[in-house]
Amino acid sequence: MRLQWVSLPTMSNFIDYIRIYCKTGHGGAGSKHFARTKFNARAGPDGGDGGRGGHIILKGNSQLWTLLHLRYYKNVIAQDGTGGDKNLMTGKDGDDIVIEVPLGTVAVDEETGNREAEILHDGQTMVWLKGGRGGLGNKNFATATNQAPDHAQPGEVGVEGWKNLELKVLADVGLVGFPNAGKSTLLSVITAAKPKIADYAFTTLTPQLGMVPYRDSRSFAIADLPGIIEGAAEGKGLGHRFLRHIERNAVLLFLIPADSNQHRKDFEVLVNELEQYNPEMLQKDFVIAISKSDMLDDELKAAIAAEMPNEFPLVFISSVQQQGLMELKDLLWNTINKPTMAKPEPTPFDF
Repeated sequence: MRLQWVSLPTMSNFIDYIRIYCKTGHGGAGSKHFARTKFNARAGPDGGDGGRGGHIILKGNSQLWTLLHLRYYKNVIAQDGTGGDKNLMTGKDGDDIVIEVPLGTVAVDEETGNREAEILHDGQTMVWLKGGRGGLGNKNFATATNQAPDHAQPGEVGVEGWKNLELKVLADVGLVGFPNAGKSTLLSVITAAKPKIADYAFTTLTPQLGMVPYRDSRSFAIADLPGIIEGAAEGKGLGHRFLRHIERNAVLLFLIPADSNQHRKDFEVLVNELEQYNPEMLQKDFVIAISKSDMLDDELKAAIAAEMPNEFPLVFISSVQQQGLMELKDLLWNTINKPTMAKPEPTPFDF
């Protein structure tokens, strides 16, 4: 049996974490059978092997963007293999269960926390949990000194337990900023995405993806992620549900609003939350954009530029007035596609 899942196309139904109980099939037992002919009632062992238990398999599907289709499938139980039979007949393998998941899905064992599988490509198929092996029939145990073995192997038991499926959004660029920094507005201007935009915190509750058209018909993917707050690494606000998605982004675009009273402090808090969650975040490429900069004159821009750390590229933009957006695209494209080279060990920023 092959399960085919279908996703629903409403962004309000975005689900990026699912807890499910999985159980693979037991292997079938080997047969203890002896051949019987017209002239010989014990013509020798001819017991067949048992069939393999069904696997649980993950398959990547680029048309899926959420784990919603698994929300009501709390128990995933594969079929057992059947036992072997006479005349060296091998038992039937248990049917596998194929679970289609969006790209960026990670499978984790709930008890140990071990990462067991990761799906990154469309059509990628991975045996996540193996079914039990079928037992050997008595024919396999015949020797010169024991030509009539009266035993066979039982089937191997399958594996079972609670598992977690976590979706980490795949995008070239991740938008990082406090609530109301202008991330959704920027995404709506430079892509065809239509995120919800309003003047209150946490307008964006789920990741929003968009493709940014670039020069010569090229493009790159950008994700508007839920706004971060101080203490997110400890689970405040949207906490880990937000930070998990940043792990997939090659470049992080920090959006600091021009009307902030402490631009550098805002950036430091954002970087600190990333470091507290996972120090490896500091190895990513950072780009800083000052949003809503149409309210700034040249003198204020110079003051803000002097205030910000000079080791990261800085650009002033206005999504509403369409200012600095091409410069931002150029900067992001060049950062995404810069030649790769070995990076030094991460060190704390000297703020």
